[in-house]
Amino acid sequence: MSKIELKHIDKFYGKNHILKDVNLTIEDGDFMTLLGPSGCGKTTTLRVVSGLEKPQNGTIHMDGKEIVNAAEAHFAPPSERDLNLVFQSYALWPHMTVRENIAFGLNIQKLPKDEVDRRIKDALGRMQIGQYVDRYPSELSGGQQQRVAIARAIASEPHLLLMDEPLSNLDAKLRGQMRVEISKLHQRLETTIIYVTHDQTEAMTLGTRIVVMKDGVVQQVDSPQNLYDKPCNKFVAGFIGAPQMNMIDAQVAKNGSDVTLAFGGHTLTLPEAKGKALEAAGYVGKVVTLGIRPEDLHDEEAFLAANPKSTFQVEIRVYEMLGSEVLLYFDIDEANFTAKVNPRTTARPGDTVKLAMDLDKVHIFDKETECVIIN
Repeated sequence: MSKIELKHIDKFYGKNHILKDVNLTIEDGDFMTLLGPSGCGKTTTLRVVSGLEKPQNGTIHMDGKEIVNAAEAHFAPPSERDLNLVFQSYALWPHMTVRENIAFGLNIQKLPKDEVDRRIKDALGRMQIGQYVDRYPSELSGGQQQRVAIARAIASEPHLLLMDEPLSNLDAKLRGQMRVEISKLHQRLETTIIYVTHDQTEAMTLGTRIVVMKDGVVQQVDSPQNLYDKPCNKFVAGFIGAPQMNMIDAQVAKNGSDVTLAFGGHTLTLPEAKGKALEAAGYVGKVVTLGIRPEDLHDEEAFLAANPKSTFQVEIRVYEMLGSEVLLYFDIDEANFTAKVNPRTTARPGDTVKLAMDLDKVHIFDKETECVIIN
């Protein structure tokens, strides 16, 4: 296994500053996912770790050994980093069979034939592709080719496995199956894995920790649950979760002992603890951004009756039945809102319905800095 430490990494392509003072520690056995929109720097981070790119500033240590020191122009080549890569494009040799593709790197290492055969058999078994051993890549489906690419990567038994959006070319069903296989693989091998994706479902289901990136800057590093429950800023809050978090500007006011939020003609009273925290931070009389996840909006009669201070009326624009849940779309002023409710709801487009927020689940962000005030 490998522990990786990136300190103050900067990467430029010409005048474009792609990675900006990136600091990360990936612990032994971590499944670390790098998550963010296209162009945020996640693949560049992976390539810097692999040795395919050289940063202009910073250092990288692997198991305490310095493999990159930009200031001293020290860059250990990929061959000295005990790692392997799985690419989005599979990168299989088209003129080689499955067996030959997996054996290629092992033969370069000049391993004994018995050891090569053992590793091939083990990798084929782990990825459940033994029946395809004599086929060529053109004779395999996309999912099968991806399994071969992963088998080739794990056959070398690397301490570090780097995966760059390996499932993005697969259909939805295959992606789900392969997520399960990769998760099982990590549990069996206990190899340190760094996994790049723009798909938050992959990041949330696979990663033991997630790095959320934006414009080359690390926004937050945390467990999937903490990222979901306690986002550090508006970007993370909006990027994590599907449908994404509802957000709207709200005016903070004091009404007796209560602290309220006013938006779109509605006024909600915050729970005492959240109200005191907002008041203590000096936000009474200011505008903040209120965030609430779709599943924390309710239309059940029992919830409405129990939460009169968070109830408001809206007109439903769109109704989406998803089987186990229903999405209701509506507007508050110019903000688009989504509620994820029970499929037994009677609400339909054009209906005016009552909804209530679970005020214990609201998130409040500073309007200017976009940093979280209260989770």
